[in-house]
Amino acid sequence: MTTSSALPEQAGRTCHNVVNPFHSTHYFAPELAAEMARAGIENRSAAYFACRGAAMGAVGPGTITATFYNFKHDLVAEHVPDVWTVTTPAAVLDGRLRAVDATLRRLLGKEAVESPEMAEAARLALRATEACTRRARPLYAAHADLPVPEAPHLAYWHAATLLREHRGDGHLLALLDAELDGLEALVTHTASGRGMSYKGVMATRGWSEEDWTAAQERLRSRGLLDAEGELTEEGVRLRKDLERRTDRLDRAPYEHLGAEGVARLTELAGGFTTAAMNAGAFPAALFGK
Repeated sequence: MTTSSALPEQAGRTCHNVVNPFHSTHYFAPELAAEMARAGIENRSAAYFACRGAAMGAVGPGTITATFYNFKHDLVAEHVPDVWTVTTPAAVLDGRLRAVDATLRRLLGKEAVESPEMAEAARLALRATEACTRRARPLYAAHADLPVPEAPHLAYWHAATLLREHRGDGHLLALLDAELDGLEALVTHTASGRGMSYKGVMATRGWSEEDWTAAQERLRSRGLLDAEGELTEEGVRLRKDLERRTDRLDRAPYEHLGAEGVARLTELAGGFTTAAMNAGAFPAALFGK
């Protein structure tokens, strides 16, 4: 195993930033909406809560709010646990995997999906997950209990999911330590220009304009936002510190993979993610300022 000193600074974060979108492509895909509709789930929010939470079983709204962190609990409670009266977690997981398969084939094409590079990316990403840990990481741990699909593009997607949820669970610990609630985390991330846009947050997370304004005021009282809603110097430092803490909590998979493996996975993942983005995988209006 390679030590952390052999890794360039932020190499793990850079790798994550190109692996994570590969996981996320299906959330915006018509294939997922169709599969969830066949399972009896027509509402987009309900479909998201179900397909991302299904690995944990038929959990209630409290568990979804806790593990997803930045959704308003009222929105979650509108759909959970009612969603489990029309379908089962097993059916959702099966439908989700079918949707991922169809989405990736549409976005990337048969040649890329069945390429040696895809198989290599799967091997590297799965190797990185060998060093992930379940402790205090509920979404990662639940997904780690699922079988690895046989097809290389689905195996890579599964590994990308594990790496995403492992880092995400750690990031929530950093947010708690920084005393940011779910909406405050969103407001600061949006203000940084790297998170979801205001429009994206309002369309998907269940918060109202009043909620957003109140969160901004709380952040201003801490000196993290200015009058225009932009990050102050202290706010910028806080966001950078959050990423550093998250990097530290998420370093094990990338140390395990080693510098050469991380560099190669970053290269491969960047190519696949760029191709998916160029094919229209993500609605631009929901991200960035």
